[in-house]
Amino acid sequence: MLKARVLVCMVVVFIFFAVTNIVHAQMKLRLSVMWPPQHPHTKLFEEFGKEIEKATDGRVTVTVFASNTLSPPMQVYDNTVKGVVDIGTALLAYAPGRLPLSEVLQLPLGYKDGYQGSKLAQAYYKRFRPKEFDDVKVLFLHGAAPGFIFTKKPVNSTEDVKGLRIRANAENAPIVKALGAAPVTMPVTEAYDALSRGVVDGTLFPLEALQGFRIGEVVSTVLENYAVSYLTSQFVIMNKEKWNKLSPEDQKAIEKLSDEFNDRIGKQWVELDKKAKEFAMSKGVKFVTVSKHEEEETAKKMKPILDEYVKMAKSKGLPGDEALKFCQDFLKTFK
Repeated sequence: MLKARVLVCMVVVFIFFAVTNIVHAQMKLRLSVMWPPQHPHTKLFEEFGKEIEKATDGRVTVTVFASNTLSPPMQVYDNTVKGVVDIGTALLAYAPGRLPLSEVLQLPLGYKDGYQGSKLAQAYYKRFRPKEFDDVKVLFLHGAAPGFIFTKKPVNSTEDVKGLRIRANAENAPIVKALGAAPVTMPVTEAYDALSRGVVDGTLFPLEALQGFRIGEVVSTVLENYAVSYLTSQFVIMNKEKWNKLSPEDQKAIEKLSDEFNDRIGKQWVELDKKAKEFAMSKGVKFVTVSKHEEEETAKKMKPILDEYVKMAKSKGLPGDEALKFCQDFLKTFK
């Protein structure tokens, strides 16, 4: 009888430790995105989470929190470092001053589309592994492009932008100034109302915003000048402590998926731009493509912005000149 009781106790203890180990082997991650629940990017990150669960045989599960419900956008980076967010997505510009070398990605480098930009962003990170990201695990970088000037009144050339009040993010304000216009910084969420009420004469935005923020309803012209085209660069980062708790096998699986989803979201940016352009044209928006000569003249106006970046990076002991050349060379060869 005693032996039977001992045996039962041993079995109970074994089951207890087995269950405990299974619980500890599972990791539940909270992923924060800025887009609303029905946005294609939110859906894509939900797929990302499902693929992570599948690749890790259920050891890692991911719950997506849409519309910044898990963290305000400007605090996503800090909250990922702290562990409030396990996987965070946001604009690099939402961590101002914190990612100086990576600011190269948002310069007016002549991006053709979001796929090209997303592939460059990932290649840049893998090439330089900037220490500014050392407090998180970078899964992948990506972004929206091309970024153009949209105007409320009709324009026919870049010269027509002079003197206009153009809404821009703080990091892109130098582009507006270089064109002789007056930058007005405000959140993207206020752009539609500011344009409709005439507070600003235009805005600097990636094409996707024509539909995503309904800007195509309140502008008349999109000036397609690739010399000003920038990337709205974005990160997908993971809490370092959570990352370090994963097995090497699971880390490798997630890194592989991260490369795959960098490619997928890049292609999705292109598709969203296509739909946004169709939406804007249905609203009567005119797309004005500038001449090659006009692009070359505009590029000359953008050069001081690139020089200023290199100067800033050098003052911080960072290889800004190398990063800029890498990006420029990449864009020349990657079509």
